[in-house]
Amino acid sequence: MQVEELLEIVQEVLDERKGQKITTLDVRGKTSFTDYMVVVTGTSDRHIKSLCDYIAEKVKEKGYKPLGLEGDLGSDWVLLDLGDVIVHAMTAQAREFYQLEKLWSIDRPKDIEQQAS
Repeated sequence: MQVEELLEIVQEVLDERKGQKITTLDVRGKTSFTDYMVVVTGTSDRHIKSLCDYIAEKVKEKGYKPLGLEGDLGSDWVLLDLGDVIVHAMTAQAREFYQLEKLWSIDRPKDIEQQAS
């Protein structure tokens, strides 16, 4: 399965299952362990767990085996590792606290770039 097809399945399932604030981060060139991270907010611990379960089920139907699933009911963060795509399903509070988009999206602060010139 191509990474684009895998990413499309993830995004479709999250949209169909009412995932909120779906953000896809292209981390190629920033890390060697994955190409994309998808961050999604769920309404509860049960919702974020079910989002990852539905994705895992859908990719298995397409013949792709997920590498791992971390987090369970009661967790405010569930991670689904699909190899080239990693899904981070989080409660709103966890997403605000960890700010993964900020961590992976910033290349270099502008003030550091200006000092380097």
